[in-house]
Amino acid sequence: MNDVGPIIALIVVVAIAIFAIVVIAKSIRIIPQAYAGVVERLGRYHKTLTPGLNILIPFIDRLLPLVDMREQVVSFPPQPVITEDNLVVSIDTVVYFQVTDARAATYEINNYLGAVEQLTTTTLRNVVGGLNLEEALTSRDNINGQLRIVLDEATGKWGIRVSRVELKAIDPPLSIQDSMEKQMRAERDRRAAILTAEGTKQSAILEAEGSRQAAILKAEGDAKAAVLRAQGEAEAILTVFDAIHKGDPDPKLLGYQYLQMLPQLAEGASNKLWIIPSELTEALKGIGHAFTPNGAADATGSTGPDAPRGTSGPSFPG
Repeated sequence: MNDVGPIIALIVVVAIAIFAIVVIAKSIRIIPQAYAGVVERLGRYHKTLTPGLNILIPFIDRLLPLVDMREQVVSFPPQPVITEDNLVVSIDTVVYFQVTDARAATYEINNYLGAVEQLTTTTLRNVVGGLNLEEALTSRDNINGQLRIVLDEATGKWGIRVSRVELKAIDPPLSIQDSMEKQMRAERDRRAAILTAEGTKQSAILEAEGSRQAAILKAEGDAKAAVLRAQGEAEAILTVFDAIHKGDPDPKLLGYQYLQMLPQLAEGASNKLWIIPSELTEALKGIGHAFTPNGAADATGSTGPDAPRGTSGPSFPG
């Protein structure tokens, strides 16, 4: 009996130590950063634990699984959606949300992640169901905005804030994809043909404009050249006229110059017939007067154009 007493005492001490360790373990709770813990006391909500060291009453307070307070990104699988023109498209969605109230996320909804997925699917079908295929493909921003507004309003009472909703992919049926590719190819061919025609037209216009400008410039150059030649000839005539009047030439000099110009009139390979002008006789008379003594009598002996015929003039020394 004396040996049993110490053993019992040792067992009691060990049990008390284990109980103390368990009590301490259940009393102290360390909550990590960006997490929150919901505490129930005797089955009712008591408080929400914040990150750090927290003290609980063992066997009375119970800590529920921690709630992640960070923003979460969830990609939902493709969902078949019927458009307004009765075409089935497959749409992938990505939802960005964050738990703002751990108590509401725990007690207001059983599974908030599944609820967000189902609500996204139904809202997406409502929004896209009022659009045709072309509008659905080109109105992603509008669809994203409508989904975010509806989800944010519906999940607000769950302690969840939906920040963004994105459509990751919109896949129409394969037959529609082939038709769209053919349409886009035809549209690209049409635009290419239009651009080629516009380029050809612009090139022709520029070429015609260049030819017109060249013709105008050539005509202006010819006109200016003709004006300059005319001005030069006029100045030359005026210079010669002034020189003639200043030199006061007599008929003999003019007749001599006229005779000098006659050979130049006959030059040229195309001159087949040379007509002697009537002014030649007047020029010869002037030359004849030049060779008579004192420049007064002609070869017939007359002293002037009105001298009587048959009168003899002065004779040349033999």
